[in-house]
Amino acid sequence: QVQLVESGGGLVQAGDSLRLSCAASGLTFSRYTMGWFRQAPGKEREFVSVIIKSGGDTVYADSVKGRFTIARDNGKSTVYLQMNNLKPEDTAVYYCAALYGSRWSRNRADFGSWGQGTQVTVSS
Repeated sequence: QVQLVESGGGLVQAGDSLRLSCAASGLTFSRYTMGWFRQAPGKEREFVSVIIKSGGDTVYADSVKGRFTIARDNGKSTVYLQMNNLKPEDTAVYYCAALYGSRWSRNRADFGSWGQGTQVTVSS
């Protein structure tokens, strides 16, 4: 059974940094593209970033480009999201998700496994 467990969320001030982690189990991690999505209150879940299985290709939403960095450690079956210069509009529950194979996607429907989410709150 695939399990994804996010951690690292919290309450920070605008301009601060956080690093989210997502530990995966029950799957051959290196065979999966991994993504981060977020959902703010009253809004749909939106794409944040994705990294293909080898870690060579990454894609970011325009709203986080230049501030967030996605990375993965296949040896630890973990994907990370380094978030710098956080803004109040980054406040959301952040979810990691897994997509089998090496293609990347911004579409949450393509991701078959999801974590429970971790709350990030950025105060102004």
